[in-house]
Amino acid sequence: MNEKIKQELLSWVKPILFALVLVFVCRYFIFTPKEVLGESMHPTYETSDKVMVSKLSTPKRFDIIIFHAPDSDEDYIKRVIGLPGDHVQMLNDQLLINGKKYNEPYLAENKKMIPAIDNLTENFDEYVPKDKIFVLGDNRRDSKDSRFFGAINSDSVVGVVELRYFPFNKISLTK
Repeated sequence: MNEKIKQELLSWVKPILFALVLVFVCRYFIFTPKEVLGESMHPTYETSDKVMVSKLSTPKRFDIIIFHAPDSDEDYIKRVIGLPGDHVQMLNDQLLINGKKYNEPYLAENKKMIPAIDNLTENFDEYVPKDKIFVLGDNRRDSKDSRFFGAINSDSVVGVVELRYFPFNKISLTK
């Protein structure tokens, strides 16, 4: 192989290798794609939706996160409700955090599906320990969440959902 061909090949290989290393670093340290499994976040997310998760973001109240489930080998997707030190209550379908009432507009569609006299979410009263996060699914009647397994460890969080990229007709940034 003559020198000119070697140089030409090398001029192609270097940027390709650089791009692969960059993709690897981004994929494992900055963001990662995940697929939603289950109906616990319906209607916000459906089974088979594909989302992009930021591994660098710190979860804030009402962010949607992916975390390693404490009761299985799966990753779950849920909404952050309580942060470390919070007092979280649900009284007659009204969310109170540290005594302050919060609206949950993402529950409106699910509330329409039940009789007006019923509550979507059963009453509870929880304190979130240090280094823990209290999470709930948007589909409160079909969600295995902190009401079931308790607040999750902060270090079990994979990341914050930032983008839905599939299905294509629902591509959107997370609000």
